[in-house]
Amino acid sequence: MDNFSRTFEDIAYLASGNERQKDAFAVLTKGQVMERLKDFDPLLVGTVPLGIDVEGSDLDIICSCGDNKTFQEVLVSNFSACRLFRIWNTVIGSAETVLANFFLEGWEIEIFGQKKPSREQNGYRHMIVEHRLLVRYGQSLKDQVIALKEKGIKTEPAFAMVLNLKGDPYQALLKLDL
Repeated sequence: MDNFSRTFEDIAYLASGNERQKDAFAVLTKGQVMERLKDFDPLLVGTVPLGIDVEGSDLDIICSCGDNKTFQEVLVSNFSACRLFRIWNTVIGSAETVLANFFLEGWEIEIFGQKKPSREQNGYRHMIVEHRLLVRYGQSLKDQVIALKEKGIKTEPAFAMVLNLKGDPYQALLKLDL
């Protein structure tokens, strides 16, 4: 594991981040969200850890669940009392996936579970590639991605547009994960 991925193993880094990161840390900690999911190797991924979130960005947590039924039971027992709680099953990239969505203290939270190890899931892999790109290209890349996101463009397509990556932006970013 490299230094880039170690950065995101524990959400404690959020406590010294920007204001939204500090707020996300407080909400996740107070709600014991990561603690309640500890048996499923939860990782916060997406725009908030990278500091490229915009108003309305949610908190995305990926989990590794060997048994979807048990994972669903844990989600229901721990989060069903949260505002607008929903849970459903779907298939993403040929993998059975459990999704839960709810609101906690003003933040929308989406929990995503697959049988694949958390660090091998695309959400984590995308975030690591995006982090490396932000470190390499700095504030200019960050500003351009945020500007596109503020116009409603999703994160991976925004990176692909700024970097002039061809084809499917999700796959193009994964190809940079060498």
